[in-house]
Amino acid sequence: RRKKVIDSFSTIHGSVLRHSLLKGVSAQIVSAADKVDAGLPTAISVSNVIAVGTSHGLALIFDPNQALRLCLGSTAVGAQYGAVSALSINSDCTRLLCGFAKGQITMWDLANGKLLRTITDAHPPGTAVLHVKFTDDPTLAVCNDSGGSVFELTFRRVMGVRSCESRCLFSGSKGEVCCIEPLHAKAELKDHPITQYSLLAMASLTKILVIGLKPSLKVWMTFPYGRTDPASVPLLAWHFVVVQSSINPMLAFCRGDVVHFLLVKRDDSGAIHVSKQRQLHLHYDLIALTWINSRTLVLLDSAEKLHVIDRQTQEELETVDIAEFQLVYNSSHFKSLATGGNVSQALALVGEKACYQSVSSYGGQIIYLGTKSVHVMMLRTWRERVDHLLKQECFTEALALAWSFHEGRAKAVVGLLGDSKKKKGVVADKMTEILFQYVDHALKRCPEQGKIQVMEQHFQDTVPVMVDHCLLLQRTDLLFGQIYSKLSENSVAKGVFLECLEPYILQNKLTGVTPQVMKDLLIHFQDNDMMENIEACIVHMDITSLDIQQVVRMCWDNHLYDAMIYVYNSGMNDYISPMEKLFLVISPPLHAGKSLTDEQVIMGNKLLVYISCCLAGRAYPLGNIAEDLVPVVKNQVFEFLIRLHSAEAAPDEEVYPYIRTLLHFDTREFLNVLALTFEDFRNDKQAVEYQQRIVDILLKVMVENSDFTPSQVGCLFTFLARQLAKPDNTLFVNRMLFEQVLEFLCSPDDDSRHAERQQVLLELLQAGGVVQFEENRLISLAEKAEFYQICEFMYEKNHMYEKIIYCYLKDPVRKEDIFNYIHNILSIPGYSPEEKQSVWNKTMENIEELVSINASKAADLVATHFSEVIRKINKKIKDQYLLFLFLRSLVDPSRECVPLSSEALQKYADFTELYVELLCQHSPSELTEFLKASNYYRLEETTQITQKHNLHEATAYLLERKGDVHGAFIVMLEVLKSRLTALINEKEQLNVERSLKAVETTLEETIALCQRNSHSLNQQHREALWFPLLEAMMSPQKLLKDTATQLLSDSLKRLTMQVLNSMTGFIALPLILQRILQDPVYGKGKLGEIQGLILGMLDTFNYEQTLLEATTNLLNHDLHWSLCNLRAAVSRGLNPKQDHCSLCLQQYRRMQEAADEVIVFSCGHLYHSKCLKSKECGLQTEGQRGWTCYKCNSSSKGVRHRDIVSDVKRGRTTSLAQIKVVSAHHLASGESRTEKQPSEVTLDPQQMQAFEQLRRLYRGTSRLAILTELSQTRNIEKQGLLHSAQSGTVRDSVFQSKNFQLHLAPPPVIED
Repeated sequence: RRKKVIDSFSTIHGSVLRHSLLKGVSAQIVSAADKVDAGLPTAISVSNVIAVGTSHGLALIFDPNQALRLCLGSTAVGAQYGAVSALSINSDCTRLLCGFAKGQITMWDLANGKLLRTITDAHPPGTAVLHVKFTDDPTLAVCNDSGGSVFELTFRRVMGVRSCESRCLFSGSKGEVCCIEPLHAKAELKDHPITQYSLLAMASLTKILVIGLKPSLKVWMTFPYGRTDPASVPLLAWHFVVVQSSINPMLAFCRGDVVHFLLVKRDDSGAIHVSKQRQLHLHYDLIALTWINSRTLVLLDSAEKLHVIDRQTQEELETVDIAEFQLVYNSSHFKSLATGGNVSQALALVGEKACYQSVSSYGGQIIYLGTKSVHVMMLRTWRERVDHLLKQECFTEALALAWSFHEGRAKAVVGLLGDSKKKKGVVADKMTEILFQYVDHALKRCPEQGKIQVMEQHFQDTVPVMVDHCLLLQRTDLLFGQIYSKLSENSVAKGVFLECLEPYILQNKLTGVTPQVMKDLLIHFQDNDMMENIEACIVHMDITSLDIQQVVRMCWDNHLYDAMIYVYNSGMNDYISPMEKLFLVISPPLHAGKSLTDEQVIMGNKLLVYISCCLAGRAYPLGNIAEDLVPVVKNQVFEFLIRLHSAEAAPDEEVYPYIRTLLHFDTREFLNVLALTFEDFRNDKQAVEYQQRIVDILLKVMVENSDFTPSQVGCLFTFLARQLAKPDNTLFVNRMLFEQVLEFLCSPDDDSRHAERQQVLLELLQAGGVVQFEENRLISLAEKAEFYQICEFMYEKNHMYEKIIYCYLKDPVRKEDIFNYIHNILSIPGYSPEEKQSVWNKTMENIEELVSINASKAADLVATHFSEVIRKINKKIKDQYLLFLFLRSLVDPSRECVPLSSEALQKYADFTELYVELLCQHSPSELTEFLKASNYYRLEETTQITQKHNLHEATAYLLERKGDVHGAFIVMLEVLKSRLTALINEKEQLNVERSLKAVETTLEETIALCQRNSHSLNQQHREALWFPLLEAMMSPQKLLKDTATQLLSDSLKRLTMQVLNSMTGFIALPLILQRILQDPVYGKGKLGEIQGLILGMLDTFNYEQTLLEATTNLLNHDLHWSLCNLRAAVSRGLNPKQDHCSLCLQQYRRMQEAADEVIVFSCGHLYHSKCLKSKECGLQTEGQRGWTCYKCNSSSKGVRHRDIVSDVKRGRTTSLAQIKVVSAHHLASGESRTEKQPSEVTLDPQQMQAFEQLRRLYRGTSRLAILTELSQTRNIEKQGLLHSAQSGTVRDSVFQSKNFQLHLAPPPVIED
């Protein structure tokens, strides 16, 4: 069953914000609009009272109980001043500033509703007030108008007369400010040193400024936005935060989707320092930014969704959609519609989403102004957040949220006070209450009817959550008390509860349970056949909660050996009884020579691991033995193992039964256990005595007993050799025992277990046992026993490398490895020249045997290390077939990569011819492919070889390669005729099909031969090839007159048609038709017999004629297009790239030498003629002066220049013109010069250069080559001769060319 454990560390925040509608304020706003024509709400400001401005110039003041206390202003004043566009209440809630859409500002006394000031000259007329804000100084305020300017307002009262002085802080002409925010400090922070500067943040359309208004005006910081969306709204918000144990103001500002944080500090000298903090990157644009406390921000995006963000982790805690609020926007004021809309487009664009006056924060609350309502958002307390989830019956989420409060990981926490211990206690009590509710809810909601699986799933989703949180709270008393008693009322819930305890027990999160729960747990697991789960749980639990007798009996009955050992060891400190019980099970079958069952093998392996743990001081199956018990346990286990007899020994029991049993069970692993134990007991005197005692017992048991295999005996002596080879060895073993073992392992009379005995002896020698033997005797015995690996080990030790080759050659298992061994000896440094030479000589002696093992590897070895004596090696290989295999690996390129270089193959051309001779004898079918792939043979000698062996295809290929095309054709024709004759005379149908296949293959090769060579032959020689071939195919048909041979006749006619289709590209159609009509086979009878041949030929003719006409039209169109473009290029004016000479860099208009000319090239470069002359770029051809562009030609290092000169001298035609322009200075001088008359157009180098570029741009394969290729390809497709096409003409086809492009579509038009 699935064990479900809830992740208590998953992030759950619940509902963070609590929304409230100010019903009283909302109702009176609507009522005022209806009854007194107050208009719609336009602005809001909140302090101890709520002030709401309206579109008709009124300001409605509400007390904390939402009762309307004051109505300031009148609709008459509103008609004069316009709508209220901004509001601000001072820090002690005694004064209210109202800004209006037409620019006026009024100050009201909130105690009695008296108008104190009307300010009309604080800022330029004709601009709306966007912001008006009190500072912490009640006599100082700032305002921002729709012109983008910011002004400081200072209020004075002298002799009872109230006045206001205005000072411009920032002019809109330097960048329009659309948001201002003074730093306000709470009462407890009034003495903060930074408050004396009266900081003000201003956001323009391009940057942020932080200035100090006191003691004198000073700019402390300027921060540009970078690239932003021009429609995004600049936002500012101040708040005091705790950073590094100090409280300082932090400014959050944003325009678009990135929020920046600036920490403002004051140093000891009185200077203000601003440091950038981590940015917050969002995926939405903001229109409002508000701090709700020092760690949490509430953001409003352009889709009117609120996002609660934790500043430190930048984690989004909640998202709330407030579109239903119908938020009020300040767009009309930003566009200054009341004063005629005289604002910039940039400010008007920002104003589309501006809602500065609709959002106000005070005392941890944020108030949002809607068109007909006022809403409050505030953070819920931690209890409210938990209870909100409980109301929705989200118990799992409620517990997870409560645990995050308990651990201090929750965000936006409100109402959890006191020190850490007190907080945890309060939250823990709440979690306990939730757990009881959850248990009742789970039992109540359990489906009473239905499948048992549904009930189980229900409790699997709920019970693990309860267990998890009880353990997190460390309230096991609650878990196994009230919760367990409630769940026990439902049997399904009880079973799920017991099962879900398992993962906690295995993870050591739950080490003890009550006896009653443990009893129920064992019964439940046993009833559901989950014994392995029981065992896994028992070994992780506190033994004091278990009934030891009950558990031991259950473990033994159910074969839970790990749990049984754990209970004996931990509960009774008994480390011997488990071993006795296990030995009683595995000893009898081992002593009787029977094979063990799987269960007994598992028990034996557990016994070995248990012994190993006890001797190493580790508890089984996990943990460690108590330090004071470690030596006692080791001594007890050693004494037990070396007992002479068991406790209840039978009369015929052999001595040392326990060691004997372990050796029979697994000799190697038991000895490994002893070896590990000996490593730990080096400094223990008693342990050293135990070691010697055990070694003596091992020798007595194994050497004096014939029951053990050579492998087991070898394992013992390998173990002993390793122990004796240690530098601090204290063991003593009689050397004669090693001699006995050597004779036993190398016994030549015993062929059984040969590989096993050799491997055992090899391990013994590698473990250090070589010092126990006399070397010569060891080598002699190994050679007699054919232990070649042993011989190699000893030869390697004595540097007798040449003898190792003998070992590899004689060892049937490792023959293939000899090549790597020889290569390593001859290649790797570290061997002396004498050793390498001895190996080289030994290899030469046995080269034929090496070839017989693997010819390919032998060839690689010879090419690498024996290339100078290859001729000698060829003579040493007497077996002709082995020589054939060797040469094939050495010189045949159709195989894998040839080991010999091309120079060596050229040098040993006679080897290739010898290989051809052997290839003719052993594999003639591969000869032609080899001749095509290789170039390292003499044609004359190779031709004689193929002729001698009557290999006609190969002979024809060689004759063709020599240039004797007719001779090659005669050979292939004779083969074709002989196969046709055999086909005609064949009677058996199966043989007929085979012979017909042979004729088709030969015919394809012959046609391919004719096609390959017809291009280079004249008409007479072509006819000498094709007509005999046609005659050869037509003549056998005269002999087929029987109707039974109709199928064969049709096949021959088909092949004849194939020849005709192939001929048409090289022989004129009338000649072919005349030859067909003269043939007796087709000359008689009706026209229908030859109708197919004639129609096929006519179809080919029509196709080629249509293709020729279409191609001619395309060529004419292409030529016409090219000439039109060339003419347009010639007549087009030249546009210089610059107005100065490309060499002297002086403007050509300012040249002082009037006679100098300006040369303009079609590439756009411009030069003075004098400068070009100095660079030798002038050319004199046929009495005319020509020029070449210096920059264009110098890049190609003079190559193109020489080509142009040669082209001019050859008089090649051109299409692009070069223009001479007389300098402007020369024309302006008014000197009388004879204007040059246009002369006959001749070639010049620049025209040559332009034409060459155009010609190279459109150069492609010739049209004639394309047409020829198309006609041949069509013929080949008709014949179906894929093989001949690939091996013949297609190999050099223009279509295979990498740069082939068919220029039938017009090239791109050149821009004018």
